[in-house]
Amino acid sequence: MEEFDLAQLAQYLHITPAKVEKMVLRGRLPGRKVGGQWRFNEAEIHHWLEDQIGASDDSVELERVQRVVDRMTDETQDRELHELCTVDTIEIPLRARTRGSVIRSMCDLVAASGMMWDAPAMAEAVKSREQMHPTALDCGVALLHPRRPQTSILADTVVGLAVSQAPIPFSDTGHMTDVFFLICSYDDSAHLRTLAKISRLIAMESFLNRLRACENPSEAWHCLQEADVLLSA
Repeated sequence: MEEFDLAQLAQYLHITPAKVEKMVLRGRLPGRKVGGQWRFNEAEIHHWLEDQIGASDDSVELERVQRVVDRMTDETQDRELHELCTVDTIEIPLRARTRGSVIRSMCDLVAASGMMWDAPAMAEAVKSREQMHPTALDCGVALLHPRRPQTSILADTVVGLAVSQAPIPFSDTGHMTDVFFLICSYDDSAHLRTLAKISRLIAMESFLNRLRACENPSEAWHCLQEADVLLSA
């Protein structure tokens, strides 16, 4: 499906048609009228959901959004974060010190794991996304990802993680960042699910404190594994 009507989008998001119409009339949801009827582009809705996830640091709201994402995707394809991010796709400490070198370094790291076979192409896609809308957050975390899934260069969804010993300026807005996630998703559904999970994790101050204290990839991976248990509880 490439477009929804009002009723279809309401069913997709598991909310009432009246609420969908109210949101679009208030400019909170992307949509347009065609022949007097509301129409919603599927890709635009996915980007809207992505923005809702990335912009929030409210754990209750993030959990609600994840429930929506879970209902609209195939739960049989769901995987824990520590399964997507392995010791081989974690770098601690991160040696890169500029935005461009961080992106290249993380793409090279994921490619070396065998899950990606064109690191330069992924790096360019991530840079383009960052130029369009920086992903650095106030909490010192950046959620790097391309605007669209790069299915042709991925074996499957994979997540890279890097932690710098000291924060670096990572956006034009002056955000200082020391924790970097690289989300390389095989499709839109996997991307939304993964982004929702990571966003819920970084909303937990205790998780970030522990992650920043990790001295090597193995410790960070175990930190992710234990955090997955908390999310599932």
